[in-house]
Amino acid sequence: MNKERVLEIRDLDFAYAGKSDLYRSFALHLDRGECVAIVGPSGSGKSTLFELIAGNLRPRRGTIERKKIAWVFQDPYSSFHPSYPILRQIEDVAGISRLEEYREALGLEAALLKKLPHELSGGQLQRCSILRALLMEPDLLLCDEPTSALDNLTQLETMKLLIAFLDRVGILLITHDMDLARWAADRIIDLAAMQEPEEERAA
Repeated sequence: MNKERVLEIRDLDFAYAGKSDLYRSFALHLDRGECVAIVGPSGSGKSTLFELIAGNLRPRRGTIERKKIAWVFQDPYSSFHPSYPILRQIEDVAGISRLEEYREALGLEAALLKKLPHELSGGQLQRCSILRALLMEPDLLLCDEPTSALDNLTQLETMKLLIAFLDRVGILLITHDMDLARWAADRIIDLAAMQEPEEERAA
């Protein structure tokens, strides 16, 4: 059975003005039902890749074909406006026809959605962020360090919830946590290794 491709990157070149190349002939594909982890140190281009996929940056060369995306950010508190209830903010950007289904799957009490962001724990608010993203009905979920602001137990619980939705989406995951990447991902792309000079990779 053919898998449904939700992201295809071919021959991507990108560099910031006056800087060395972050990407040179970079290629990546992702299918619905698949989780791919992007790892590498700060400055290796992890978040830049997401900006390129989202269309906020333009490559120097290459093509990016992707289906509908939604984003789960690193810090849930900065991804919600502090002055409005969670549900109102979800309704502003997404349909709510599957709200109850997804809310229950994410283990969120209905009363939590009526609260302000600061009234929720980090784990609860990140689940609200995932809920908002899923209700946007994406094909591709961009997860930018989605558990790094959480404690270890909540990290694992949150990733389990994300992985449970792989029948609906493909997940591209940025993480600095190699153990998490090995546990969650079908494939791992190490940007630091890709950017090593040819002679160092051959050594």
